Amino acid sequence: MTERLFLDDATLRRAEATVLAATPQAITLDRTIFYARSGGQPGDVGLLAWDAGETPIVDTVKGDGEAILHIPPGGAAIPPVGARVAAVIDWERRWRLMRMHTAMHLLCVVLPGIAVTGGAVGAERSRLDFNLPEPPSRDDIERRLNEVIATSHPVRAEWVEESVLDENPGLVRTLSVQPPRGMGRLRLIRIGGEPPVDLQPCGGTHVSNTAEIGRVVVQKIENKGRINRRIVIALA
Repeated sequence: MTERLFLDDATLRRAEATVLAATPQAITLDRTIFYARSGGQPGDVGLLAWDAGETPIVDTVKGDGEAILHIPPGGAAIPPVGARVAAVIDWERRWRLMRMHTAMHLLCVVLPGIAVTGGAVGAERSRLDFNLPEPPSRDDIERRLNEVIATSHPVRAEWVEESVLDENPGLVRTLSVQPPRGMGRLRLIRIGGEPPVDLQPCGGTHVSNTAEIGRVVVQKIENKGRINRRIVIALA
C-alpha cells in the first residue's frame, strides 16, 4: 500500500519516502505526493533522488491493490529497495492541473443538473462532455464561470461514510467515472460553505480557494453527438 499524501495536502512539493519495490519499469514507495493518473487527471511527473543518484519520473499510475507506480524513463538509474528517497513533483505543472481540475468542478456549477458524460484535465486545456442538446452560448458560460471563480469560495476535502452515496446518489455528476466503493470511506470535494456551491466525490487535487484558479477562457463548444456537447476551457 502507498500512503497518498496528496489526498490531505495537495500543496506538498517534496516528501521523504522508502522504496518498497523497484524495477526499470516502475518504482513503488511507502508514501507519495505523486498523483496517480485517474478520473481524467494526468499522473504527476517529477524526480526521485537518493544518496547514490536520482531518476526522473515521467508518469504516475495505479498498480495492484493500493500501490502507486512511479514510472522512470528507459535506461534510468533505479534506487535499491529500502532506500530513502526524496520525492519531488513538477510543481508548476501540478499547480496548473489543480487550477484546471477545480475549474472543471465549477463548470458543473454553471450547468446545474446536467449529467457529465466524460472529461479530461490537462495543464494546457481541459474538457467536459455534457448531456446537453442545447447549450448556452460560449460567452455566457465563460462569464458565469469566471463570476463563480472570482467569488473566492473555499475548497476543501472531507471524508464521509460511503453510505452517503446511497442516501444521495445525485452527488455523482459524472456518468463515465464512478467513485470507488468497498473501502467504507468516500472523499468529497466541497466548494463553498453550507449549502455548498458544489459537492462531489473526487480523488483529485485542487486549489484551496476558487480565486486561485484565475481567469478561465471557454475556447469552444463541440458537437459530439445528438445530445452530447464538449466544452473546452483553458487558463487565461
